[in-house]
Amino acid sequence: MSHPVLTREAIAGGDLDAFMQDAERRGLLTRLSDEAREASRDRTLARFDPGEDIWVFGYGSLIWNPAFHFEEQRTARIHGLHRRFCLETPLGRGSPEQPGRVLGLDRGGSCSGMAFRLDPDKAKHELGILWRREMISDAYSAAIVRARMDDGQVVRAATFIINRKSPRYCGETDLDKVAYSIAHAEGWLGPCSDYLFQTLEGLHGLGLRDSYLEKLAKKVRAFQADREARPPATDALP
Repeated sequence: MSHPVLTREAIAGGDLDAFMQDAERRGLLTRLSDEAREASRDRTLARFDPGEDIWVFGYGSLIWNPAFHFEEQRTARIHGLHRRFCLETPLGRGSPEQPGRVLGLDRGGSCSGMAFRLDPDKAKHELGILWRREMISDAYSAAIVRARMDDGQVVRAATFIINRKSPRYCGETDLDKVAYSIAHAEGWLGPCSDYLFQTLEGLHGLGLRDSYLEKLAKKVRAFQADREARPPATDALP
């Protein structure tokens, strides 16, 4: 079964927003208004000094599918926040019956990822596309973090951290429970496990490791293998 890809065109053309409007009508989420989203973007832009390079730090799907235009990309690490599957989703990577999990930056630790430098003349437009993708609801808060590049250079970068007050925030840390959700959930963008595996592959392609994701992927594959090994369900009486 094929699934749509979250492309730049789908975001900029309004396809993603139309899907989320329908989801809101079904009571699956509460969307941020266009005005609130644009105000968040503009506040973030205003935190950069005149002439300062504008960077974005990606830690999940932005690594392998950024969908916005940029001038440069480099591996980087931030401190004080770590990558975790702490956001429940009944949509793109899950369903109301079997919600999935997606990544957020939560308190503590550190996180390696990709830093993207934007063209200053196009930054407002490109961040507009990024905000339409990430700031759909109140699940994330935009923030400025200090990102250290592989050569030691430190830059300020915009990113998205989990909003712990969101009703979809999951503080669950039991890897088995998180892995079970990821192994069994699927939404219109595809299986939740693909999101995990593609993020891990993207990190490995950059020469980066994440022990949390690696342990989680091992458990997810074990749940999937167990499910595939089971005989098909039947309603027939013995």
